[in-house]
Amino acid sequence: MTPCALPPHSVFPSVPIPPTLRLVRSFPMKLLLLPLVGLQLLLSLAAAAPATRPNILFIFSDDHAQHAISAYGSKVNQTPHLDRLARGGARFNHAFVTNSICTPSRAVVLTGKYSHANGTPVFNVFDGAQPTVAKLLQAAGYHTGMIGKWHLGSDPTGFDRWIILPGQGVYHDPDFLTPHGRVNLAGHVTPLTTQLGIEFLDTRPRDKPFFLMLHQKAPHRAWEPDAKNKALFKDRVIPEPSTLWDDYATRPAALPENRQTVARDLTRRDLKLEPPADLAPGPARQQWLGAKPMELTVTSADGTARTLTGPELVKWKYQRYMQDYLACVQGVDDGVGEVLDYLDRTGLAQNTIVIYSSDNGWYLGDLGMYDKRFMYEPGLHIPLLARGPGIKAGAVTDLFALNADFAPTFLEFAGVKIPAEMHGRSLVPILRGEKPAGWRTSAYYRYYHDPGHHNTRAHYGVRTATHKLIHYWKKDAWELFDLVRDPTEQKNLAADPAHAATLTELKAEIVRLQRELGDTGQFADVIPKDGVDAPKNVPRLGLKTVQEAVAAMRP
Repeated sequence: MTPCALPPHSVFPSVPIPPTLRLVRSFPMKLLLLPLVGLQLLLSLAAAAPATRPNILFIFSDDHAQHAISAYGSKVNQTPHLDRLARGGARFNHAFVTNSICTPSRAVVLTGKYSHANGTPVFNVFDGAQPTVAKLLQAAGYHTGMIGKWHLGSDPTGFDRWIILPGQGVYHDPDFLTPHGRVNLAGHVTPLTTQLGIEFLDTRPRDKPFFLMLHQKAPHRAWEPDAKNKALFKDRVIPEPSTLWDDYATRPAALPENRQTVARDLTRRDLKLEPPADLAPGPARQQWLGAKPMELTVTSADGTARTLTGPELVKWKYQRYMQDYLACVQGVDDGVGEVLDYLDRTGLAQNTIVIYSSDNGWYLGDLGMYDKRFMYEPGLHIPLLARGPGIKAGAVTDLFALNADFAPTFLEFAGVKIPAEMHGRSLVPILRGEKPAGWRTSAYYRYYHDPGHHNTRAHYGVRTATHKLIHYWKKDAWELFDLVRDPTEQKNLAADPAHAATLTELKAEIVRLQRELGDTGQFADVIPKDGVDAPKNVPRLGLKTVQEAVAAMRP
């Protein structure tokens, strides 16, 4: 085994020198008289010890609401394996996405830069020629891998091995793209992605630390869980959020015209309604599945049929949506458990940083909605859990984290210099239990995709520990919320004279942050064209096993 080149131990002082290395270093001279075979044994133990630089495993899900994790106090589900990760490490109560849709969020994670700086504000193709955290870690000697949902339009760069879903991918019997072509795997995408990740770890080179981005598709719409978890939630009654019936009073600028409501916008496909038997596959069937029912006849377990309308139908829709969404979340949690078990079983846990997050926040009927996009609390917050060497176990922090912080964090863990142009800051000091001087007390957000898929109006804003200010710039409409007195953001205070000083202060903070980040409104008026759908004319390599698929990952 050839040892990898290591930086000085002081680069990451919280990681202890492995016991076997300490043992060899501290031997008294008389032990040099041991038989040669004994010395060879000790040297082999030292060579087998984990490198000082930790492995980094980043598990990323799609649209996982922070409040659908029991470690965060979920009222709707239990996630024992994510809770296990939280107990063994650190939990951020206030981790925020900077642009809450899939493609832009992933570009921010890779580059450590806001959307206006990395050039991916909407669903446009990501420029893979620019610097990324994967390239920097690869250049520093890490074995880099990308598995699962990519959704950036271009091929992954900076990865020694990669296998990605085309576009959004599908839940059942999915295709994956590799450097050599398209492979098909039989089964459900969530356990398959987990198995691909474990196979990657099993087949990694042993003389390098690894950096693996393991990205799940779930629980993204259309919420198609595996059979086990679908059965688990089939008859579950999910508590309704207090704002399910939100009428958007005091917030007329954008919310009333949104098209992501539980009441009006869930389709027959979303609700898993079965098309008529005589409706053959084709445009007419797709039109039927895409319709949004406002009256529905359902059959109870005892065979009784009843027609639902109004609030009764909304309640039924909420239950169907949440049962499938939470069943998908459960599959992700199962996968986290499998990966943690593998790390424990192989001894890799001792020298592996494990970080879990999601690309966006999500509305669980909050404000009457599903989906993400809006800067209100459920869409802005993302889960962020981390454990590993040097991370304080059981730590909980209210300090603000951004998804732009992920890349600098990975780099500091690896002892790699953080580029000055990255907007994010390393979270490593916080993960060690420290409170860094001058840490941010406000967070900037900007969303561009207007009207997008759900008639969402473009907006930017700032959040502090106590308040939030949102500006729908195309409408010149402001929303101000007191998050202490009004955590569900029901009362817009922007026109209230009693809060004029706070409004002025937060407007000034937005200007300051925009100047600091270099946001001059680069995409405020014109946004790039969408371009991240599945590529065409990719060679088809047929049905493969997980092992065969991983073998095709290397360029």
